[in-house]
Amino acid sequence: MNTQSPDTPAQPGATGRVVLLTASHRVAPGLLSWPAWQTLRAADRVLCPDPDHPQLPYLREAGVAVEVLRPTAAELVEACAGDRTVVVLPSGEGDQALTDGLARMAGSGRFAMPDLELLPGSYDLPGARLLDLVQVMDRIRRECPWSSRQTHQGLTKYGIEEAYELVEAIEDDDREALREELGDVLLQVVFHARIAEEDAEEPFSVDDVAGTIVEKLIHRHPHVFGDAVAETPEDVKAHWLRTKAEEKQRASVTDGVPLGQPGLALAAKLAGRVRTAGLDVTPPGGDGFGYELLALAVRAEAAGVDPEAALRAAGRVYRDAIRAAEGVDGVDGVDGVDGV
Repeated sequence: MNTQSPDTPAQPGATGRVVLLTASHRVAPGLLSWPAWQTLRAADRVLCPDPDHPQLPYLREAGVAVEVLRPTAAELVEACAGDRTVVVLPSGEGDQALTDGLARMAGSGRFAMPDLELLPGSYDLPGARLLDLVQVMDRIRRECPWSSRQTHQGLTKYGIEEAYELVEAIEDDDREALREELGDVLLQVVFHARIAEEDAEEPFSVDDVAGTIVEKLIHRHPHVFGDAVAETPEDVKAHWLRTKAEEKQRASVTDGVPLGQPGLALAAKLAGRVRTAGLDVTPPGGDGFGYELLALAVRAEAAGVDPEAALRAAGRVYRDAIRAAEGVDGVDGVDGVDGV
């Protein structure tokens, strides 16, 4: 950081080097990069202000001499005299005072400052923040009076609400809302998995949930993880359906279709199963709106239109018409779905 003023004479002698060695708390202690280990072994001194620093036992086991010491900025600069390298393991608490002190000394122009280097000893991998979510959820489950009493059954309505809010964010093309709603849906997954850990007879954890879906994805994508070939989306879908049928060993194409889903979605799902299986099953006729809606949903599915999405889009247009009639601002008038 040699930033002394050209008009102010510096202290004589070489300036040395200060290395602030950081490491992600989401990576197991001791798993440091090769440049980090090289720097630690070559350093003249290694200082750590925190006696409980998670890296300490692993460094000492590796033969690195670490001094538990919280130096001031002046002490650290002095320790670098004679072109020496000093590595500091930041602890979080108090580190700001050290870096602020170094900055003030450099800004004064009265000191020959050592080079200051920030060396990341480990990096977060993609998805690392999920570990934070699991830890936060674990603490909330233990300490929050409301969260600690929740059950799978009690949370069901929230899962449904969050799923619909996610769909709304997608249909509104609202990127900020999409990011937030994805987080809310993810929370439901982590919350249910945390509750499941406490089951006396069949406990499972979020790792079990993740492991199950990883295995399923790999098994159902033989064209990615195996020798199968799929050159078109249709090929991929055929692979998926064939593998899924082998896994489930269903007696009927209707097995696994949740009857509790919205009516139009249920009708479209059944129609899709019938079409994929190559069955010739005419939708039942009869008097009443239910049969008419069923027939419309089957027609929509055959035409490649999601009837639920189409009806929601039409509902938005209807809502805008109502608001316009009321003289209310905020009419968007966008359907956004084919087949409306």
